[in-house]
Amino acid sequence: MKVRVITAVVALLIFVPLLIIGKLPLLILTLIMGVVAMSEILRMKHIILVSTEALISFVGVIAITLPNSFWHDIPFIKSAHIVFYILAFLMLLNTVLARNHFNFDDAGAMTLAMLYIGTGFHYFFQAASVGLPTVFFGMLIVWITDSGAYMFGRALGKHKLAPKISPNKTWEGSIGGSVVAIVIIPIIFSMFKWLPNYGLLELLVFAIILSIAGQLGDLIESGFKRHYGVKDSGNILPGHGGILDRFDSMLIVMPLMAILGMLG
Repeated sequence: MKVRVITAVVALLIFVPLLIIGKLPLLILTLIMGVVAMSEILRMKHIILVSTEALISFVGVIAITLPNSFWHDIPFIKSAHIVFYILAFLMLLNTVLARNHFNFDDAGAMTLAMLYIGTGFHYFFQAASVGLPTVFFGMLIVWITDSGAYMFGRALGKHKLAPKISPNKTWEGSIGGSVVAIVIIPIIFSMFKWLPNYGLLELLVFAIILSIAGQLGDLIESGFKRHYGVKDSGNILPGHGGILDRFDSMLIVMPLMAILGMLG
C-alpha cells in the first residue's frame, strides 16, 4: 500500500502540472503514454519491441494520437486516417514478409490496439485542449466511480459482475460507484458553473453514460489481460501496474465525450 500511495503522489505531481500547462508539454506526455501502452500490448503478445510490427504499431499510435491540426499542412496526407490506412496495409504486408512468424490474427490485434490506444489518447489531449473543466469532468467521473465501486464492493458486494473476467468486481460495487459519481460530479460542476454550456440534467445524463462506459473500459482491459494470462499490463507504475491499467477507462470515456459533443 505504501508503494502504491507514493507512486500515486509522484505521478500526480508530474501529471497535474502538465495537464494545467497543456499544449506541447502535455502532448509529449500523451504521446509517451500512448507508446508505453502500445509496448504493453506487444509484451503481452510476446512481440519484440524492435520488430517491424512493433515499429509500425508505435508510429500508428503516435499518428492517431496527434491533434488533427498536425496533418493539415502535410502534402498528400491531410489526416491521420490516411496514415492509419497505410500502416494497416504495411501490417498486413508484414504477414507475408515475416514468413508465418507474424500472421493475420497478429496483424488484426496490433491494428486494433493502435486504434484503441491512439484514439483514446487523441481525445484525452483534445479534452484537455478544450479546457481543464472538460477533461476533469471525464477524469473525475472515472476516478470516483472506480473508488466508489471499490468501497461499495468491499462493504456490500455479494453478486459477481463478470466472474470469468474480473472475479473481484460485484454488481453492488458497480452500481454504488456509479451512483456516487452521478450524484456528486454533476451537482458540483453545475453549482460552480464549471461547464456553463450544460445544465444539470445534461450533466447527469453525461455522467450516467460516462460512468457506465468507464467500467466497461475497465472490463475490456481485464478481458484481454486474462486472455494473455497476465495480472497487470505492465510495471511502469509500481503498485498500480502499467499505463493501460491506469488509463483503461479513460481510453473509452474520452472518445465517448467527443461523441456526446462535449469536446467541441
